[in-house]
Amino acid sequence: MKYTMRKSTRSPFGSDKVHEECGVFGIYVHPDDAERLSPAHEAYAALFALQHRGQEACGISVNNDGVIRTHKDLGLVNDVFNQSILDGMPGNMAIGHVRYSTTGLQSRENAQPLSITHCKGNLALAHNGNLVNAGSLRKSIELTGGIFNSSSDTEVLAYTIVQERLKCGSIEMAVLNAMSAIQGAYSLVIMSPRKLIAARDPHGFRPLVIGKTGKSYIFCSETCALDTIGAEFIRDVEPGEVIVIEDGELRSLHYPIKCDPTTCVFEYIYFARPDSVIDGASVEMARQEAGRYLAEEHPVEADVVIGVPDSGIPAAIGYAKASGIPYGVGLIKNRYIGRTFIQPGQKNRERSVRMKLNALRFAVEGKRVIMVDDSIVRGTTCARLVKILRDAGAKEVHMRISAPPFLHPCFFGTDVPDREFLIAHGRTVEEIRDIVGVDSLGYLSIEATNKIAVGAKCGFCNGCFSGVYPIETPDTIEKNIFESGIGEHG
Repeated sequence: MKYTMRKSTRSPFGSDKVHEECGVFGIYVHPDDAERLSPAHEAYAALFALQHRGQEACGISVNNDGVIRTHKDLGLVNDVFNQSILDGMPGNMAIGHVRYSTTGLQSRENAQPLSITHCKGNLALAHNGNLVNAGSLRKSIELTGGIFNSSSDTEVLAYTIVQERLKCGSIEMAVLNAMSAIQGAYSLVIMSPRKLIAARDPHGFRPLVIGKTGKSYIFCSETCALDTIGAEFIRDVEPGEVIVIEDGELRSLHYPIKCDPTTCVFEYIYFARPDSVIDGASVEMARQEAGRYLAEEHPVEADVVIGVPDSGIPAAIGYAKASGIPYGVGLIKNRYIGRTFIQPGQKNRERSVRMKLNALRFAVEGKRVIMVDDSIVRGTTCARLVKILRDAGAKEVHMRISAPPFLHPCFFGTDVPDREFLIAHGRTVEEIRDIVGVDSLGYLSIEATNKIAVGAKCGFCNGCFSGVYPIETPDTIEKNIFESGIGEHG
C-alpha cells in the first residue's frame, strides 16, 4: 500500500466557503459484465465526478475473491492514482471515497476507505457524514480495550458495526443493528468478502443513489457519478434503508423506527453538482428557483445580474429571469485553481482571490451590478470580490445570497465553523452590508429555501440557518482530544 505524506493544504486562516465532508462510491460487477467493467477503473472515473465533495484525500478498496486491497493517500484523485496502480487492482467489487474533513486531522490515517480485519472476516467502509455521538462511542470502545489508528468518526462507526457483527449472523444485520447506537448523518458503502452494502441514516441527511449498468450495481453520493460511468439511475437509497448486493441479487432491509426524511438543504444550494438529481429534485433547477425567490424577496434596480462561479451562476440566472434584468458573465474563474489557498499577510490574501476570480471589465464598468452568491461565511472573500468589481468600474454592487444567514454550527458533516467565525452571528444584515462593502444585501428566507427543491421526496434540515435540528445535538461540535496538544488535556 502506498504511503506518501503530503503537505497540508488546509489554510490556517480558514476558508470563506462551506465545505462538505465526503463522496462515496461502490460497484458490484456481475460476472457477465466482467469483460467490459473493471471495478477499480470505474471507481476512479466516479471519484473524478465526485471530486467537488472532497479534495483532501481519496482512496479505493477492491475485493478480489474475498481479498480486500486498499490504496489511498492525501491529494486529488489524479494525484493518488495512475494507470499502473489501477491496472494492479483486479477484482469484482470496489468502493471509493473522496474526503474533506470536518472532524479528524487531515492525515493519511484518516483517508478512506477504511479496511478492517476481524475474527469473522474483513470489510472495507467509506462514509459520508458526521456522527454526533462519536466521542461517547469511542470512549466506550476504548474502555473495553479498543485501539484506534485515526481521529475520524469513521473508525468509530466501523468498530460499532464489527461489534454487532460478532453478535449476529450477517454483515447486513450488523449494520442494521448498529443504527440503534450511532446518531447523526451517515451514507455508507461497505464491502465484505461476498457482499456490497449501502446504508443511509434514518433521516437521510446525506444523499445516496442506486444505479445499474448491465447486470452490475452501483452506489454513489450523486447521480452525476452514474452519468460519468454510463450507468442508469434506479432510485435513491431511502432514509433508514440497508441494501445488500450478493451474487448479483439486490435485497433491502429497513430500520424499524420511522423518521421524517430531512436531507441537508445545502446539498441543493452549494454542495452537489448542478447536473445531479437528489431525492427527486434537480440541483440546477433548485438553484434557479433560489434565484427566482431572491428576485421576489429582494428586488433592486440594476443593469446586470452576475453570478459568483460556480454555484452562484444558476441562482443568478434565476434572478435575471424573474427580474427581467439581463444576465451577464461578470466574474471569470481560473479553472486551474481548485481551492483558494489564503496565505499570511493581507496582500497575499487579496492576491489569492484575484488568482481565482477576476472581473470582466466591459461587462460591469459603469453599471449597477447584482452579484449573486450561494453563501457568506466569514465575509472575507465576498468583500474582496466587491473590491474587484468596483476596481473594474462597477457603479453599484448589490449582493444577493441564495441561502439564509449562517447563524449556527452544523453537526452532520458540513464544515460550518463555530458561531464566533460566522459574520452573521450577532450582526444585522445592515451591519454585514457595511462590512462587505455593498450598496445593498439580501439573503434568501428560510421559508423560500425550503421550497427551492421542486419535486423533492423529502423534507430538509436547515439547522445551520434556523438552529432547529431534526435530532438532539450536543452543545458543541465534538473535537477528539487526540488532535490537541499535551497541555490541553493533561
